[in-house]
Amino acid sequence: MSFLSSNLKLLRKQKGITQNELAEKLAVQRTMISAYEDGRSEPKLQTLKLLSEILDVGLEELLDHDIETKGRKAIQKRGINILTIATNDEKENITMVPQKASAGYLNGYSDPEYMESLPQFNLPNLSQNATYRAFELAGDSMLPLIPGTIVIGSYVDQLKDIKSGKTYVLVTATEGVVYKRVFNYLNENGKLFLVSDNDHYKPFEIRAEDVLEAWESKAFISTDFPNPGDKKKPITLEDLGEMIQDIQADLRKIKG
Repeated sequence: MSFLSSNLKLLRKQKGITQNELAEKLAVQRTMISAYEDGRSEPKLQTLKLLSEILDVGLEELLDHDIETKGRKAIQKRGINILTIATNDEKENITMVPQKASAGYLNGYSDPEYMESLPQFNLPNLSQNATYRAFELAGDSMLPLIPGTIVIGSYVDQLKDIKSGKTYVLVTATEGVVYKRVFNYLNENGKLFLVSDNDHYKPFEIRAEDVLEAWESKAFISTDFPNPGDKKKPITLEDLGEMIQDIQADLRKIKG
């Protein structure tokens, strides 16, 4: 149990659970939680199982993995080699996930037979050193990209590599398939902050363990041709800085 005390303290804080609250859930005194976190006492097996459920962590990871230094195992195991991909003449195809198929994709993304049933295509000028997937957008939360636009993303090997302010398609266990501007707070609270470009939609948080796949947007295909008179001013570094400040203010409100 070399990492139990540090992992327990770290995960408890990431979950926003106080020592008193955790003690109530385990039906023990608060001083016992303090003893666990200081390494002065070790929980019994039944208590360990309950801790594992409360903190959403496997027993092996809780006991033997240095989460603070190496990060969560769920994040580390995200690798391109586990993806189900389609090929043609040894060239990797781009798998297309239509909007109507997005619900089925949540259950079939690791099923080779299901993946082969989805449309496949190729595009020139994309780097051959990445795996790509295409997702059809629904709704108007990411205007000026209209519903029906196809966003092509490259697979993100580890969530920690997500760049704040960039747009990503996230395949999630809680929100389904979403396309958002993402801000990375994994080191602070183990969560990602998702923002719509259409300010009529409120931003929200999602836990890292609820993200099944992440795809960094690289290109899009749309039948909507922009009007020169409708051109929008491009986002500058100053705009991005103001956006991050607004998001941090929203986070403080959420935590409050």
